Amino acid sequence: MSGKGSQMLKAVTRWFDSEAGSAPAADALEKGVDWLRILPFIILHVSCLGILWVGWSWTAVGVAAGLYVVRMFGITAFYHRYFSHRSYKAGRFWQLLFAVLGNSSAQRGPLWWAAHHRHHHRYADQEEDVHSPVRHGFWWSHMIWLTTQANFPTRKKYVQDWQKFPELVWINRFDTVVPLLLALSLYGLGELFGSLAPDLGTNGPQMLIWGFFVSTVVLFHGTCTINSLDHMFGTRRYETTDTSRNNPLLALITLGEGWHNNHHYYAVSARQGFFWWEIDITYYVLVFLSWLGIVRDLRPVPQEVRDGNRKSGQSG
Repeated sequence: MSGKGSQMLKAVTRWFDSEAGSAPAADALEKGVDWLRILPFIILHVSCLGILWVGWSWTAVGVAAGLYVVRMFGITAFYHRYFSHRSYKAGRFWQLLFAVLGNSSAQRGPLWWAAHHRHHHRYADQEEDVHSPVRHGFWWSHMIWLTTQANFPTRKKYVQDWQKFPELVWINRFDTVVPLLLALSLYGLGELFGSLAPDLGTNGPQMLIWGFFVSTVVLFHGTCTINSLDHMFGTRRYETTDTSRNNPLLALITLGEGWHNNHHYYAVSARQGFFWWEIDITYYVLVFLSWLGIVRDLRPVPQEVRDGNRKSGQSG
């Protein structure tokens, strides 16, 4: 097989096995868009046009909305606050379920996500920050960085703490398995509803398009607003070395992640809405889960931290 053919085969294989073949370090890879590798990502977006053929129903739209909220919680509470920042503790069984829920969002594996996010915090808005809108512009910071060859590998040096768990390593390597199972399950559920409960007005194709494709694409762009818009629009309560901002609208869209200036000021807290009026739905649910014993040791925001380093004129 020619060199070009071998490269194409590796790219296709990595749709299913993210570590197929030998992979050089991220810094040695090209920063251009890897069009063959991102073909599933393009298909994910284009498939949303399927609503023109399958129509809509309250059932399908409701499932899409529900999966958006549940999987956004999987990203914010687990991929971000747990795997990236270890802002609370959980047992190994729940840790695995957290990884599966986060992975169902089709935003790669937990180790990949945590590693890139830790890299972001280390170099926030510096030249090395791969998704800084200040350095690279809006569209790059929002989504183009995700499509480049340089940013597909997991930056393993940042997640050595998680690599001791083989189940997490497996999910991270085969990061399309859970999303594919979710898509198939939604199709089957739609067919079941169509057969047993026709009054719901849905079927397999409709449930697949709305429940998986539309919900996943909206979820993706909702998540990415924190990388892009939340470094561009909003207020800054704390003096930080980056351009992070607090944005209440983005906080609603992302269940609390929009309090981004708070987060960059004190990243290890399980709570990102530092004050009672800063709505942080993810934190409220985490508190509830702690009452059930599912999570524990939620790291608070010490008062001296919360009240310190304010920008002039910022009383709250």
